Parts: sequence; structure tokens; C-alpha cells
Amino acid sequence: MNNIKRILTLVILCGAVSYSYAAPDTDWPKKPIQMILSFPAGGSTDVFARSIAVPLGEALGQAVVVENKPGAGGMIGMTAAAKANPDGYTIHFSALTNQAIAQALFNNPPVDLQKDFASVALVGSVPHILEVNPSVPAKNLTELIAFIKSKNGNFNYASQGNGSLSHLESTLFMQRIGATGTHIPYKGSSFALPDLIAGNTLMMFDSLTASLPHIQSGKLRPIAIASNERSPLIPNVPTFEQDGMKKFDVENFFAIYAPKGTSPAVIARLEKEIRKILTNPDFKNKLANQGLQTQFANSEKLTEITTAEHVKWSKAVKAANIKID
Repeated sequence: MNNIKRILTLVILCGAVSYSYAAPDTDWPKKPIQMILSFPAGGSTDVFARSIAVPLGEALGQAVVVENKPGAGGMIGMTAAAKANPDGYTIHFSALTNQAIAQALFNNPPVDLQKDFASVALVGSVPHILEVNPSVPAKNLTELIAFIKSKNGNFNYASQGNGSLSHLESTLFMQRIGATGTHIPYKGSSFALPDLIAGNTLMMFDSLTASLPHIQSGKLRPIAIASNERSPLIPNVPTFEQDGMKKFDVENFFAIYAPKGTSPAVIARLEKEIRKILTNPDFKNKLANQGLQTQFANSEKLTEITTAEHVKWSKAVKAANIKID
């Protein structure tokens, strides 16, 4: 009889432990959620993240608070997110393409998007454009290439930072045209654009979202868009291929991840709510007017895309023969 009592006691205790472990999933969220991103305010990553954070918070019943941690090609923000407690109260809004490039560019990166995170959902992409200060006497790609070569390397060009897509695009572009210049890395678009507008740098590859207001005001001149089609927001700006440079288009992905070890139930809830947000026609149109292209893919598909991006950009970085210590 005593043995039976002991067995029953163990069963009850195990059930209690099981219930206490499951309870955070069913009750989540009970407090605000931190969304960490690796770029400063004002750029496409920040605009995209904040656009999603508001309706996501409304859907979950708790605020989603965006925290900008820029620097080191996105590694600072990504590291902070990876090391956070995987309790569902920290998520990472990733400039996936940028971070796949940084992974390939940096020696011994402190964190790995594939190994240290769980995929939640792909949310979209943003095209990049090559733009110049209006004082540059070039209206198209052919004229810009001729002008750059006439400088004999005596000019500066900006990027969103070492290890960013903006950096790699510039490097590949210079290699393609057989020219050199001085690379000036910044901590994102919001820091780089003022110097480009002031004429301290000659050109930059930047997101359409961040640069669009300056293009519309005439403070910057777009030369070509690194996409497979023109943008309806700047319909007169050709793609690189249309302007004579083939195979220079980039799909610049954005996605949401959670620290590795986050509950599958939490990830499933996030994925469900993000799908609803991204398929809302009003939301899609609002973002399209800012140059943000919504595109949903679930957790499983995002894992495949993440792997493919790392393979693609690892090959591109190796071919370009560039590395950052």
C-alpha cells in the first residue's frame, strides 16, 4: 500500500512540474516584448520593425518595444538578442541579407544567425539604390562610371557600415568597373546620408526607404536600382541591367527570429500574428508607399531562406576576396 502511495505521489508531482513548465506558453505574453534590431533609427530596418511592432503588440495584448543597437555590421544587436533569455520576451528583427554578409566578412563573428536563433517568419524585402550627391555631373550609370574613373581613386564613398550589404555592393561595383576609392563606413543610413547630402562623400548604396524623402526633395540623385524590376515610387530610375550592368540585383530580406531555446508555442503564436499583419491589404499598401515590400514565409521556410542567403553571400564574399578583422 505504501508503494502505491509513493507512486501516486510521484505521478502528481510530475504532473505539477509538467503544468508549471507549460503554463508560461499558455499565458504568454504577460509583459512587453523587446524587439532588438542592429541598425539606428531612420533606416529601412528601423522603419520596417516599427511598422510591424505596433500591430503585433496590439494582437498580442502587450507592447512590442523596439530597441536599436547599431554597429559592427549588425553584430552588436544580433549578439544582444542571441544572449537574451529565450523566454519569449526578446525577439530579433533581422536585416537578414546584411547579417548573412557580415557573417561571411568578419573573422570569428561572435554570433551566428543560423546556430544561435530560432526562425519565426520572413517579413519582406527592401530594394537598394545607387545614389549620388547632385553636384556629381552624372545622370546615368555610364556617365557615373566615367566620372569615377576620372577621379583616379581620389574620392570617398559611403556605406551603412563595415560588413553591411551597402558595403559589399560598393566593393562589388568598384571591382566590376575596375576603379578604387576610399570607403567611409557609418553606423547606418541615418548617419551616412547627411554626409552624402553635404557632398563629403560621392556615392552610396542605400535602401529606397531611407533615401526616398531626400530623392523626392532633390537632395540626392538616384542612378540605378539593384533590383530585377523598377520601383513604382521612382519609376524613371532604371535597374542596373536596364542601364547596362547585368547580374547586379539583390533581394534584401528582412525577418524575425527568437533566441535559440524559445518555446515552439511562442514561435507559433508570433508566426500566426505576423502572417495576419502582413496579409492585411491596408498594411501592405502603407508599407509599399515607403518602399517596403511585404513577403511572408513561415518558420520552416525562413530557415531554408536563411541557409540559402548564407551560402550565397559566403560565395560572393569569397569571390570578392574581402575580409574584416
